[in-house]
Amino acid sequence: MLKAELRKKYMQKRKALSSDEAFLLSGEILEQFIRYFEPQSGQKIHIFIPIEKFNEIDTRLFIHYFLAHNIRVFVPKVVDDQLISIEIFEDTEFEVSIWGISEPVSNRDSGEKSFDYVITPLLYCDRKGNRVGYGKGFYDRLFQSISSETKKIGVNYFDPEEYIDDVWENDISLDYLVTPVEVLSFLKGLE
Repeated sequence: MLKAELRKKYMQKRKALSSDEAFLLSGEILEQFIRYFEPQSGQKIHIFIPIEKFNEIDTRLFIHYFLAHNIRVFVPKVVDDQLISIEIFEDTEFEVSIWGISEPVSNRDSGEKSFDYVITPLLYCDRKGNRVGYGKGFYDRLFQSISSETKKIGVNYFDPEEYIDDVWENDISLDYLVTPVEVLSFLKGLE
């Protein structure tokens, strides 16, 4: 299927989930992540903050877990059409952007490029690790700017079913996909 078709299909599937279902599934995704990756104190994780109106994975559960376990947390913020990474702490102040996204009040870019993991938002991911996001390219640009050692992880309520037909050469695939029931690896020869 084409990205535009998949974007529409999975946005509708996501919206059909009740808030209770989305919360429960988000918790199961967090459990899969912890079991598989065993995050450790001192690691650096870049993670998105959910857009509630899009019924995204509730990554606030992840953020609370990470901060409680002394894992350094970085979140994205769009400033002047660029995605920057801001380190957050228990007392970080947030505000809602014009897009309805909770973001840190600060515009201070951490400058961090060597994350252990980047947990990325998506609408769909196929069985080759190709992702369909919202079509703005922010995460493709982020992936190009960070360490090649960083593990790129997608999180989704749904398993991959269709292949993406219109993948193009600048698309950067994920290393892993975490769903409520499994972790899929797209790394060749390492798993």
